[in-house]
Amino acid sequence: MSTNLTLSCPACLATNRVAEERLTASPKCGRCGEALFQGKPLALDQAGFDRVLANTDLPLVVDFWAEWCGPCKMMAPVFERAAANLEPKARFIKVDTEAAQALAQRYAIRSIPTLILFKDGREIARQSGAMDQRSLESWLAGAL
Repeated sequence: MSTNLTLSCPACLATNRVAEERLTASPKCGRCGEALFQGKPLALDQAGFDRVLANTDLPLVVDFWAEWCGPCKMMAPVFERAAANLEPKARFIKVDTEAAQALAQRYAIRSIPTLILFKDGREIARQSGAMDQRSLESWLAGAL
């Protein structure tokens, strides 16, 4: 028997149900037709983040960052490569702490970049500071 997972579309944020065994078969959104996995992080505001958190069964890896932050800029290509390599095992999200200050406050973001791993809507791991590719993937493997 197949397990259905719920996923938010990266384009329109509609909730989709996808059989777990079809995650690697390039599933598309039932509403807008866009690919549910695009191999890159989703840039979300607070409303989008809340919707994806509530409607996605996959683990969410969230990068809290800011445009003015040097280590965040160094971490950005590493995070993009991780999204390309690890989807559909997890959904990768970027949240600009300057644009979503209430969200940064809700999760007590004190330094950036900060990565938080969510599963079933709850924080299960956190890491602050820039990481290289191997460190990021090792951290995720240990946390998942």
